[in-house]
Amino acid sequence: MEYIQKYFPTITPLQIEQFSKLKDLYQFWNEQINVISRKDMDNFYERHVLHSLAIAKIMSFKDGSDVMDIGTGGGFPGIPLAILFPNCQFVLVDSIGKKVKVANEVAKELGLTNVTTLHERAENINQKFDFIVSRAVTAMPDFIRWTKNKFKPKGINDLANGVLYLKGGDLTEEMSKVNKFYKVFAISDFYSEEFFETKKVVYVRN
Repeated sequence: MEYIQKYFPTITPLQIEQFSKLKDLYQFWNEQINVISRKDMDNFYERHVLHSLAIAKIMSFKDGSDVMDIGTGGGFPGIPLAILFPNCQFVLVDSIGKKVKVANEVAKELGLTNVTTLHERAENINQKFDFIVSRAVTAMPDFIRWTKNKFKPKGINDLANGVLYLKGGDLTEEMSKVNKFYKVFAISDFYSEEFFETKKVVYVRN
């Protein structure tokens, strides 16, 4: 939890309470449905929660924003972002039902009324969003195809509507195949922990 308060010092007492409940909830569900590796569970706040919240360092979603998390797994980055932005709506999508169940139960336990979960393939979602977020579910050109026709025509945020994607390593070759405006942000620019040295947030404008 000290990670969260270190980098997000203005969070409210309710948000502190919700963030502090996360590890126990995931520990409980992980014993029944394995969604997080044991090694990552030991570094839960750094590797899952703080990593997810790196998106918030690039984009502070305005109230009323609609955000979809594709390939959410057990709820990352969607659930930490939903805690941080309670006045935005988050739709968490995954094609694996048991993972969606974990995300749904965690959201329910935390009282997150701004989270909807869907057991569905991203391509089949017909709703429109301001932003689509994800954490390294596939190569970026494929991901961009999944998001086609899923953005609202007008945006309300500081960046134009588009994708915010958590990815690691050298992205030069992968991004050379994306025919849209994009920008790569190094997470190490705002988090000092060693884990984030090679991690990035990639913004792709719709």
